[in-house]
Amino acid sequence: MKKFLLPLLFLVFFIAESLFVQFLPAKFFGFQRIFAPHFLFIGLVFLTIFVGRKQGIIYGAVFGLLYDIVYVEVLGIYFFLFPFICYLVSKVMHVIHANLLTAFLVSLMGMALLEIGVYEMDTLIHITGMDFINFLNLRFYPTLLLNVIFLGILCYPLKSLFEKYALRLREE
Repeated sequence: MKKFLLPLLFLVFFIAESLFVQFLPAKFFGFQRIFAPHFLFIGLVFLTIFVGRKQGIIYGAVFGLLYDIVYVEVLGIYFFLFPFICYLVSKVMHVIHANLLTAFLVSLMGMALLEIGVYEMDTLIHITGMDFINFLNLRFYPTLLLNVIFLGILCYPLKSLFEKYALRLREE
């Protein structure tokens, strides 16, 4: 039963992103901005930091493919970026000590890299016509702000959960 808790958690994050977007009004606080939740990605980064590279990359690939199939008309963007950023996070975490503050900051940098990577891929294949300054103002900053709030709320519970999971994996 405990083997299914981690995939279930990521599935809940995956569904929560969709529900959040559906229930968030288009003009939030009177501004027309795009707030893109990355709850699943935050979970993947914390999994990579506190459990390990292998689990982060595997879950990143599986849920990246699922994300592409459900939300994106071009397959492969998130399937590539989720595991790639998890790999980069694991490399960064070899240099710095894994604690709550560094996990918070590395997650934030990972989200920034994800957002810019998706924008650049969309620009490259001509899905978006938005210039970079408009992207920053309409999507990038609001998305980072939303996810910083989410991180602030769930940073410690995610850290505790994944540390317990890593301990259980080492005991097996």
